[in-house]
Amino acid sequence: MRLVPVGVSGSLPGPDSPASSYLVQASDGERDWSVVLDLGSGSLGALQRYVDPLDVDAVGLSHLHPDHCADLSGLYVYLRYHPERGSHRTGVPRRLAVHGPTTSRERAAAMYGLTPGEDMDSEYDFRSWQPGRSVQVGPLTLEPFPVWHPVEAYGIRVTGPSARRPGEQATLVFSGDTDYCDSLVQGARGADLLLCEAAFTEGRDDGVAGIHLTGRRAGRVAAESGAGRLLLTHLTIWTDPAVPLAEARGTYAGPLDVAVPGEVYEL
Repeated sequence: MRLVPVGVSGSLPGPDSPASSYLVQASDGERDWSVVLDLGSGSLGALQRYVDPLDVDAVGLSHLHPDHCADLSGLYVYLRYHPERGSHRTGVPRRLAVHGPTTSRERAAAMYGLTPGEDMDSEYDFRSWQPGRSVQVGPLTLEPFPVWHPVEAYGIRVTGPSARRPGEQATLVFSGDTDYCDSLVQGARGADLLLCEAAFTEGRDDGVAGIHLTGRRAGRVAAESGAGRLLLTHLTIWTDPAVPLAEARGTYAGPLDVAVPGEVYEL
């Protein structure tokens, strides 16, 4: 299993990165499977560097803020109107599985500008996350769990064949957007890699609860969950990455980095 951050910028796209999007891939011995976790503003363009969007097997949305789902609109156009493989040419609806919060179908239609009663069902098969119920995508198992954010939001635990330990399984946990909460600690328990947001910083964002983690709180989650490695992401464009890194080092003693767009992280 490997992780490729497509977009790591928090809350809005930055000059060096789109908003949140992460490609997770694994092989079942016959072919590679591709799951995209979040498809935030600006990410569809960068995603095409790593995989043809028509070859994506599933999308998982942590929540429905635009910096995590806005490019569903562009992907719909790609799936429908690609001149060779789009459904308008082939006559075969794509029906790409999109797992997300309960109102994902309605939000996607509204973002695209469809009128009430219209939908995007020709290209998307919207499926609501159900905590405690896993989703299988080829060799990858996705397990959603609720986290603390102002809207319906989930962290996602992904288990698949290890690229570093042949014959074994590896686990990636994506925090989505959240403040510190017990469900995140439990969801990240024993993960090989915790991909964790750190949009806030200590001192600057004190007094704002229930929205984002700081580097210190992300490190606390990694330490308490026993995560093998912490990868910070969703940093805002006005945050010096050295700040959340230093905060996390104060609470977590394990391997620690800031996610880099296009970097390949093997688990």
